[in-house]
Parts: sequence; structure tokens; C-alpha cells
Amino acid sequence: MADPLPRPPFIPSVIYKDRRAALEWLEKAFGFELSFIITDADGNIGHAEMSHGDGVVMIASEFADWTKSPLSVGGANTQRIFVHLDSGVDEHYARARAAGAKIVMPLDQTFYGDRSYMAEDPEGHHWTFSQTVKHATEADYNKAGFKTKNLKAS
Repeated sequence: MADPLPRPPFIPSVIYKDRRAALEWLEKAFGFELSFIITDADGNIGHAEMSHGDGVVMIASEFADWTKSPLSVGGANTQRIFVHLDSGVDEHYARARAAGAKIVMPLDQTFYGDRSYMAEDPEGHHWTFSQTVKHATEADYNKAGFKTKNLKAS
């Protein structure tokens, strides 16, 4: 049976105090698109998902004692969300800054070949956006003081 709402194998669920505001801000700042929403008769959100390319993120509320926004726990994070962009990271960075994203790590070229930046959203979640502009060699990693091992290589 074909899934009417195909999903990738991993989907992060990010917790917000104000889910509706998060949906609006994530669209404005990061270009995410609302892809699925369930509301009750009063318009309260029961479930929401946003997409970016083939990726999906659930935008959840503090629905249980163990689900907290960084705003509710002094800004602590137990993860960051990494988003790979096929192109346009410079424009994405400009858009996020214009929308008021707190830039935690400015846009820069990494030794491993990505142009990346890290931003914090209004509730304190950390998001990294990265575009591969060159594929690093083993020599590039070694020069930076790292060793590599691709465990999936045949």
C-alpha cells in the first residue's frame, strides 16, 4: 500500500512552548514548509510536521513532563538539528539573519568541505545548515589532525 505521506526513516520531533509561533518562524527564517497538520474543532494543533526537501521535522508541544522546550529548562539542549542544503547556503544564512535567528556560529568554510552556520531559534533550539562545496580527502582530514574510517565502504 502506498503511503500518502511518505516519510524518511528518521524524523526529529522538536518541542516548543508555542508551537504555532514556531511553525510561522521556521517558515519565515529557514524556509520550512508546513506539510501536515491535525487540528481539533477549536483549531488547537494536535500534530504538525514541516518539510525541507526530503526531510521532515515534527513540531511538538510540551505534552508530557519529559518533553520540554529549551525555554523551560534554562536553555539546555540535548541535540541539535543538522540540515543539509543542496545549494544556496549563503542566501539561507541571509534569510535566517533577516528573520532574527540568533547566529551561534557564523557562515564559514570548514576543512571538510562544507559551508556551514549554526543558528538558534526563538525558543533556543540549535540548527546547523550546511552545503557541501568540496569533498574532503583523507589528506584534508589528516592535515586538520583527524583520521578517517568509512565503515560503510566496501
